[in-house]
Amino acid sequence: MTLLTCCAYRRYASSAGQIALGAALLLLAAIPGLSQTNPLSRRRIVEAVEESRQVRLTANTHRLVRQATSVAAAPGDLAMDSMLLVLRGTSEQEAALSALLLDQHNPASPNFHNWLTPEEFGRRFGPADEDVQAVVGWLQSYGFRVDNVARSKLSIEFSGVAAQVEAAFQTSIGRVTSRGSLHWANLSDPAIPAALAPVVVGVSTLHDFHSRPQLAQPAPGTAQYRPGLLPQANLSGGIHALSPGDYAVIYNINPVYSAGITGAGASVAIVGRSNINIQDVIDFRRLFGLPANPPQIILNGPDPGNLGGGEELEAILDVSWAGATAPGATV
Repeated sequence: MTLLTCCAYRRYASSAGQIALGAALLLLAAIPGLSQTNPLSRRRIVEAVEESRQVRLTANTHRLVRQATSVAAAPGDLAMDSMLLVLRGTSEQEAALSALLLDQHNPASPNFHNWLTPEEFGRRFGPADEDVQAVVGWLQSYGFRVDNVARSKLSIEFSGVAAQVEAAFQTSIGRVTSRGSLHWANLSDPAIPAALAPVVVGVSTLHDFHSRPQLAQPAPGTAQYRPGLLPQANLSGGIHALSPGDYAVIYNINPVYSAGITGAGASVAIVGRSNINIQDVIDFRRLFGLPANPPQIILNGPDPGNLGGGEELEAILDVSWAGATAPGATV
């Protein structure tokens, strides 16, 4: 379970050809007009954007592409939605951000727990507005639909088809067979005009490889639950389970509850890639005597549906236990 705040940030890393996005909640809305300037956010796209001068974005090809057992060309009209062009601030901004993160967790600092709004984060640590607009204009020149610019100004969400991706980024999109499964992926590192390189880190989601749920599931069995002052859950096979009351003891949350703090008035956002069956969460809360407070599902783009298996189970666990720990919060 991950609880993200507006100050959450992790440098973009190109491990295994993927760009890990921290500050995920900063991707949800376009940049509003900025009334202040930041001397650290200087304009860096100062040359004309010439397609004849290109640079390759290294480590932007998924490692499993190199292990593919078969490769075929993707159709030009293959839909490629919600791709992310990842941007960066200046080296001075990155240094200032690292210092702020340390201060935010230092009780002796005046910036201790001084969290930022998404707009303030973007103003202080994102690229200059002119640079963002230059990148947006370049994407639109190839016919891409720009769906969203992060309020952090560190990513641009865009959609199009494979033919547009191949033309803009000078790479091939192919259908590859890897570990017995079919995937769509870029077959080589993409390229961009050199003029954009000071601002652009790389392209995320040029493929449909995904990390797998980190679950260790026991063998199927049955559970018997006996409610009461000391409820008991007995699982077959000698397996033991934890209830919300156990968590309150293990993590010493009971004093917080005794002080009347239940999360009421606060919201917890769980970012997932599978939809869930809300009734599962409702039943969980009813079983353990938690107040009726079903989660709210907010779609950012098309509904991915219930992907089942470990995908759904991980999403259910995150949502259920976030609400169990803060039973009064909106999840």
